[in-house]
Amino acid sequence: MMDRMESRVPDLRVRVRSPSPVNPDGRFVLYWMLMGRRPAWNFALDRAVEWASELKKPLVVFEGVRLQYPWASDRLHRFLLDGMRDNLRAFAAAPACYYPYVETAPDAGKGLVRALAGLAAVVVTDDYPAFMIPAMTEAAARQSPVRFEQVDSNGLLPMQAAGAVYPTAYAFRRFLQKELPAHLLAFPRASPLKGVTIPALDALPAEITGRWPAATAAMLEGGQRFLASLPIDHRAGAAGTPGGFRAGRKQLGDFLGARLPRYPEDRSEPEKDGGSGLSPYLHFGHVSAHEIADAVFRDAGWSPQRLGTGAQGRKEGWWGLPPAAEAFLDELVTWRELGFNFCSRRDDYDRYESLPDWALHTLARHAGDRRPHVYRFEEFDGARTHDALWNAAQSQLVREGRMHNYLRMLWGKKILEWSEGPSTALATMIELNNRYALDGRDPNSYSGIFWVLGRYDRPWGPERPIFGTVRYMSSENTARKFSVKNYIRKYAPDGGGQGALL
Repeated sequence: MMDRMESRVPDLRVRVRSPSPVNPDGRFVLYWMLMGRRPAWNFALDRAVEWASELKKPLVVFEGVRLQYPWASDRLHRFLLDGMRDNLRAFAAAPACYYPYVETAPDAGKGLVRALAGLAAVVVTDDYPAFMIPAMTEAAARQSPVRFEQVDSNGLLPMQAAGAVYPTAYAFRRFLQKELPAHLLAFPRASPLKGVTIPALDALPAEITGRWPAATAAMLEGGQRFLASLPIDHRAGAAGTPGGFRAGRKQLGDFLGARLPRYPEDRSEPEKDGGSGLSPYLHFGHVSAHEIADAVFRDAGWSPQRLGTGAQGRKEGWWGLPPAAEAFLDELVTWRELGFNFCSRRDDYDRYESLPDWALHTLARHAGDRRPHVYRFEEFDGARTHDALWNAAQSQLVREGRMHNYLRMLWGKKILEWSEGPSTALATMIELNNRYALDGRDPNSYSGIFWVLGRYDRPWGPERPIFGTVRYMSSENTARKFSVKNYIRKYAPDGGGQGALL
């Protein structure tokens, strides 16, 4: 049986993970929607549609939410359910069978992916290098009786295009400027199911839905009562930011229309909402980096012919776009995909030992230095330090599931300074970020956390206690550089350290 087909999806984005062949007698093509949780601008969905067209089979799009994922909470569940609600509506008018499944008891969904694969002709899923996804997909591929493909739809550059781990943003930017132009001509489809003729699937087999009933619209719309019924962490309550591709597209439109022109000036100002606000939607796959880039390009009337020549690694000027758009694309492409580069090539991306040698050496030299303050995890968690600005940043994270861009760096530097040692500081940062941040558990968020300890950076003098030659930051310098009083008033938690910078 044929195991290859003509495809618009670049070969570099497709990894075949099982030795099993396509099953010509399978009932449908299965797309297991794991991290590209959107109905468009999605190479994995494109690939699944192509298989369904080639094999003349129905397409099943399976999206699930389990209970026992790390840091499972009302906050993360609500964001995921919002996305599934949007997808249910979007696929209702498409020639595909959308199958949402929400686990309501521990291990109730066990065996579901294997059962679906057993009925499929071929399985396509997302290729994502962090969190629990690599272990989950590896286990599923081993058990799959049919061809099992993972498709990379994470960024503008395929992860497999980079043959090495790049130690700095400058080095990666130089590589991007050399390699990326060829990939800018291959974007996923904006409407992958439009005009597609594939057989319809009237209903999923009863052997599936009888044991694993599809989530109802009421469950996906469900509020606090439904979340409260689930055995997940209820301390991290649902944030005010809605999930789903519709909300993500609205956020993108608002950013392009109102904030992009002043992005370089405003994004570091704590009292201005100058960031894009897109990182949660990128993390959960509700919007695509390709869709965002396409919107920026169209807004500026840009074409690839305007790209600069050479690969000099400059932050500005290479794209041939206005400075604000160039600054934003450097964050969206260079810095974001730098994290995917590391996670896709280093299994230890979330471990202290993955830091560069110079950072490990200098932090070890100063691990025994006297700390001006040492806080327990519970004090960090509760925003109960002596520092009003730090407390406000932590309080924003807990309340809203996000933190101001610049203050994220300060937040991490102070945890390093106020912890018993650097490895304890790392564990605290990971736990707080992954528990509360809507964009946590992501290659990009691990980049930010490890940057605090020296990843992607260089030694800075003079050598200091605790930090050694790791870059230093202070709340006092931040308060001198930016206006922060209103930010502190807005986010100050009840009690403890409110007036340290007022």
